Amino acid sequence: MNYVITPPVQISLPVQGTEARFPVRRVYCVGRNYEAHAREMGTDPTRELPFLFQKPTDAVVSGMTSIPYPPQTRNLHHEIELVVAIGKRGVNVSPVEATTLVFGYGVGLDLTRRDLQQAAKDAGKPWEWGKAFDNSAPCSALVPAATIGHPDSGRIWLSVNGVIKQEADISELIWSVPEVIAFISASMILQPGDLIFTGTPAGVGPLVPADRVQGGINGIGTLEVIISDSAHH
Repeated sequence: MNYVITPPVQISLPVQGTEARFPVRRVYCVGRNYEAHAREMGTDPTRELPFLFQKPTDAVVSGMTSIPYPPQTRNLHHEIELVVAIGKRGVNVSPVEATTLVFGYGVGLDLTRRDLQQAAKDAGKPWEWGKAFDNSAPCSALVPAATIGHPDSGRIWLSVNGVIKQEADISELIWSVPEVIAFISASMILQPGDLIFTGTPAGVGPLVPADRVQGGINGIGTLEVIISDSAHH
């Protein structure tokens, strides 16, 4: 193929226990999917329909890395999440069959420029700019469902400089993983390579340069990210 520019590098994540990698296609993110987090964000945590936003594919970076503090924000927040990696095409799947699409699971960090997000909310504008920036989706190595099955419970936690900030159980998701997969597949075709960040529990809060962020989900994995000085260019 004769491209007029060099094609972008395929973004991928390591797969635990193998040298093979998981190529990333799209990144879907579920908003306010734990009751306590919905309350801390000032919304009613009832089971209204899920809402989603996306991050660019190349926002995904290794969950064992250093990330520069992003530009245009003074309020960078951490949000620890269960990540679902899709391995098969799915259209209009039912929750019962949804897990057959899943390749595996990981631990992700939905980094958020909260001040930009809030300003956009207040103005009634899309808040993509607060969510979809460079390096905003660190993710651990993926663990195949063939190895661990489809966990529906397990402690999810995040610490900053050794102090626990977020702690819950993935069983507390308002919309379960099968329900989220079914919901997305009714609106868009899920394809191999898609990632779904399933929402964060309560306790989100600010990060500053030199912070060491660690997080994990029991039975799935851990990640660690260092926030370095701003790399505004």
